[in-house]
Order: sequence, then structure tokens, then C-alpha cells
Amino acid sequence: MPTRGRLKAPASLGAKLVLILTGVGVVGAAALTLMLATVITPSFNQLERDAVNAHVARTEAVVHDVSAKVENAVRDYGDWNSSYDYMANPTRAFEEESFSTLAMVNLDVNGMAYVRPDRSIVIARWLDLEKQADVPAMRAQLTTAISKLDFPRALHGQSSAGFFMRLGDTLAAVGVAQVRKSDGSGSPRGYVLMARAVTASQLSTLLQLKASLALDNPVAEVTKTPGTTRTRIAVPVPGPDGRSVATATYTVPRDLSTLGTRMLVLAVVGSSILLAIVLLVLRRMIARLVLGPLKRVEQHMGVVRASGTLGLLTDKERDDEIGSLVTSFNSMLKQLKDLREQLEVQSFSLGRSESAVAVMHNVRNALNPISTVLSQGLGTGAPMDRALLDRALGELAGEDIPAVRRQKLVAFLAAAIESVEQERSDRREQITIGREALHHVLEIIGQQQEAAHERPPLDACDITDIVAQNATIARYSGENSIAFSFPSKPQWVMANRVILSQVVGNLFANAAEAIAATGRTSGSIAVTIQQKGENTEIHIRDDGEGFDPSTAPTLFQRGFSTRAHKSGGLGLHWCANSMLAMEGRLDLLSDGRGTGAKAILTLGTAQLAQPSGMAA
Repeated sequence: MPTRGRLKAPASLGAKLVLILTGVGVVGAAALTLMLATVITPSFNQLERDAVNAHVARTEAVVHDVSAKVENAVRDYGDWNSSYDYMANPTRAFEEESFSTLAMVNLDVNGMAYVRPDRSIVIARWLDLEKQADVPAMRAQLTTAISKLDFPRALHGQSSAGFFMRLGDTLAAVGVAQVRKSDGSGSPRGYVLMARAVTASQLSTLLQLKASLALDNPVAEVTKTPGTTRTRIAVPVPGPDGRSVATATYTVPRDLSTLGTRMLVLAVVGSSILLAIVLLVLRRMIARLVLGPLKRVEQHMGVVRASGTLGLLTDKERDDEIGSLVTSFNSMLKQLKDLREQLEVQSFSLGRSESAVAVMHNVRNALNPISTVLSQGLGTGAPMDRALLDRALGELAGEDIPAVRRQKLVAFLAAAIESVEQERSDRREQITIGREALHHVLEIIGQQQEAAHERPPLDACDITDIVAQNATIARYSGENSIAFSFPSKPQWVMANRVILSQVVGNLFANAAEAIAATGRTSGSIAVTIQQKGENTEIHIRDDGEGFDPSTAPTLFQRGFSTRAHKSGGLGLHWCANSMLAMEGRLDLLSDGRGTGAKAILTLGTAQLAQPSGMAA
């Protein structure tokens, strides 16, 4: 199956966790957005609808209040004895008193009219309230509207009614009342009508927002048209028959929906940022508490795999699973380290033993011919009895020996001489065989000596770890109390671990003996490590008896010892040769007896990068 275009899952644990956290963040942000949109948006939309409905209700109330005020004013004139009498007998005095400019201004109406039951007009007037002057054109419009008005239908069986009428290009709030007596009795003698011009500015003042009045194509019912930022509201203005004669139009801002949108955006952005911060903190905490320690363990395992050095991983003590993992890992490394050291020592000893066995076997095989020759030589008797030869020679020396006897004695002596010569030839051949066998033995021994001087395999070794192990052994191996000091930071050198450990142990043992030779019950051994170019120097200083600097050239000779009571002196000789075999050097320094001594081991520095947090 082709895999082109198929996404691969990340290989590392950190990448997988990042991917999982990113997915959780995206899903969480989407779910949070959906939840907030489900809760916030409908709620604010409902609040906005309620607010729009409140505007509509307030507009309808304002429209009703305008017509109701005119109706209340006209009702006072309808149920009034003076009006009742005027309709029966119109007089100039009533008109000058009740139809005066002052009366209309006080009533806050622009037009007034008395109408007979047959819709004939008794009197009609239209006044410009600001200029307090008659407007004949508007009076004509009023008269025309009255002639078309069905008063009984407009009253709906009531004594008074209020509504709106269109007077040309002007909208007027109209109040109509039957003319009756003040107590409401009497047969109605006609109608009294009052009209008040309604303008867009007046409506705006009443609504406290900018509104307009449309007289053409009035709407039949309330319409609400939401826009991007504002909602257009159109409210019908009812006429005498209840149908709309004009439209009050205005717009209101969509503050609540905008606020809801902003709150939604703010909530989504804020929650997304908070979620991102939480995920970022969580990611860093995971990286710090989980991935970081695992990375250090992985790096340490890489170092162990590359160098073969089983150094322990040091980290802060933790009580969680990572701490348990580090503890288990270090325990495993300790066990492996101990087993490897045992195996190395056993392998080293076994190698030496096998080498010695092989040498002995070869030497034995080479000595077998010598043993055989010697055995044959010792087992073979003399070819001729010496006394018998001497007697034969004595007889031959006599002059009176018969000729036959002489001839026999001469033959006997010739045979004896031949036998001696044969024996001598055999012995010469046996000696030659023994000499060749002995030469073979010497060759075997020489080859073993050459093999002993071959360079051992070198690996990266932590000299600090080797010093610490041998210091522990040396501290409790003797009767004196010895204080050791050495660095704790790992220092890597190129050497053979087993041989270097034996060299260090031998030097520590010599230092301990030198301290004991002073007669003190305690002493100190200090180890310092220095970098010198491409080499590493290990300085081992003790406060023991020291030695005469003049004897320094002979310290590494076979059999030499700085202490008179000791014999042998093979330790320093072997240590020096071992250091040379490891491409290093051993130097011994002292300022004289009683001043202590210092051993300097020089080895090549191992180029091995160590991860942070690793120690032996």
C-alpha cells in the first residue's frame, strides 16, 4: 500500500504529548466557543428583542397619549351646556370666547370645528400656534377631511374618540365628541372636533430619539428590520377606522446584540488565552517533571552504551514514579557495575591463569624430550666394565702372553673402544636433542615475556570512581585511620580499568604503609586531578615518611624498596611498566624523609561528552 500523503505520528514522547495537548486545546476552545455562543448570543438577542418591543410599546403609548390628550380636551367641549346651546343657536359671543386664539393656545390644538349631524360645518378654524395666526389652507384641508369623516363609525358607539387623520401633507391627532349637556343628557346636536398637528420633531421629542413620519404607503403593522448595527422600527399610526394613516419610523442601536457579540468574542478570546496559558504551563511542567528526567535517563543510557562506564545518575530526590525509576535505574547500574567489575577481575585473573597454564603446558611439552633423554641416560649402564678393561690391558702389557691370548685381548679391547665410541655418539645425539628442547622452552618463556609487555586495550574510565573505590578499600584495610579527600566530579581518562585500579590500589597501599612507618595512628591521602593539554594528571599526596630525593631514579627498579625492613620491591616496578603500557607515566616526588610523598599519574584525557546530572 502506498504511504504517500499519509501523516506519520510523532516518534518522541514529547512530540506526542504536545500533539495531544494541542488537540485538547483546539477541541476545548471549540467546545467553549460553542457553549458560550449557545448561552450568550441567544440571551442577548432575547434582551435586544425585549428592548425593541419596549420601544414599540413606548411608541404606541406615545401615539395613544397624543390622541388621548386631544380626546380629553374635545370631551370637555362636547359635554358642555354652552356647546349644546351654541349648536342650537350659534352666537358670535360664544365663538369669540370659546374659539378665540387664546382658547386654542391654552388647549394646545391647531384646529377646531363644530359639525352638525349631517356633517355640515357650523364653524371651523386652523391656527398656527407659534405665529398665532389663521392658516386658511389648513382650514380648507380640515373642512375637506370633515366632509369625508364618518363620525358615528369613528366614535364606535362612544361619546368621544381620538385618532389620527391626514390633512394634506400634515398628520393631525384628532379628537371628536358628541355635543351634549354637561351632565351628558340630551339628544346629541352634533359633534365638536379638535385637531393637533403632529410633526416628526414633536414625535422625536416625545420618544427621545430621532424619528420620522411617513404619510405615503403606511405600514399596516409594526415592522422591525435589524441591520448590522441598528434596528429600524416602523409603527403604524391608526386612523378613524383603525387602519394606518401614517408610519412613525426610527432606528435604535443594537447595543445589546453588539454587547453580546463583544462579550462572546471577549469570553472566547479570554478563555482561549487562559486555556493556552494552562496548556503552556502544563506542557512546561510535563517537560520539566517528566520529559526532562526521562531525557536525562536516556542521555545517561546513551553515555553508558557509548563508553561502557556504569556511572550512576544523580538527580534530586523525588517521591513520584520518576524518582522510583531513577532509583531502580541506579540500583540496576550498581548491580551491573559490581558484576562487571567482578567479571573483569575474574576475566583478568582467568586470562592470567589460562596464560600461565598454557605456558606451563608448552614448557612441559618442551621439557619432555629432556626428561626422556635424562631418563634414558640414567637408565643405561656403562658399555664395558672398567676393572675388566684394566685387567685386559695388564695382560697385554706382559711379554710372555701367548699369541692367541693376545689376539683375543686385542679384539676385546677393540670391541670395548667401539662400544665407548658408540655410547659417546649416542650421548652427543641426546645432548643435542636436550639442547633443542631447552631452546624451545626459552623461546616460549621469551614469547610470554613479550606478551606481558603488550599494550592492554584502553577504554574511557572515570578515574574519580576508581579512586573512590580504592579509597574505600584502603580506608578499612589497615589499622591506621586514614582520611581521604578527592574530587567528586567525574574525570575521564583513557586506560585499562582493571590495571589502573590495581595501580591506584598499589599506590594507596604504599601511602598507607608510609603513614604507618611514621609511628602515627592516623594520616591523610589527598587526590587532585588536573588537566594538562590533552592529558590528565592525577596527584596522590600522602603525609607519610617520604623518601630521599636522591633515591628517586632507583624507585622503579626491580627489587628496590624505600623501607629497609621490606624486600622484593616489585609493586612500583610493575606500576611504572603498567602505566607505560597504558601510554601513560608514573612519577614519584618527595622533599625528603618526614615530608611525605606525591605520586603523579599521567594519562590521556578521554574525549567523552557527559550529560548534565551524571556522576560516578
